[in-house]
Amino acid sequence: MGIIRSCFSFITGTVFGVYLAQNYKVPNIMKLADTAMDQAKQVEEKYRKSKKKGGHDDN
Repeated sequence: MGIIRSCFSFITGTVFGVYLAQNYKVPNIMKLADTAMDQAKQVEEKYRKSKKKGGHDDN
């Protein structure tokens, strides 16, 4: 009885997640995360300061 009681919320969440995934259109979280990372990299590259060729930060 102890293992069932300690894992009840995990088992319930898993069953509920499987039900949702089978019956509703649930977005792919990994695909959304990859898209967000790609967009963040593009913004970073666009607004990144250019490096000086001399290697010194003197004015």
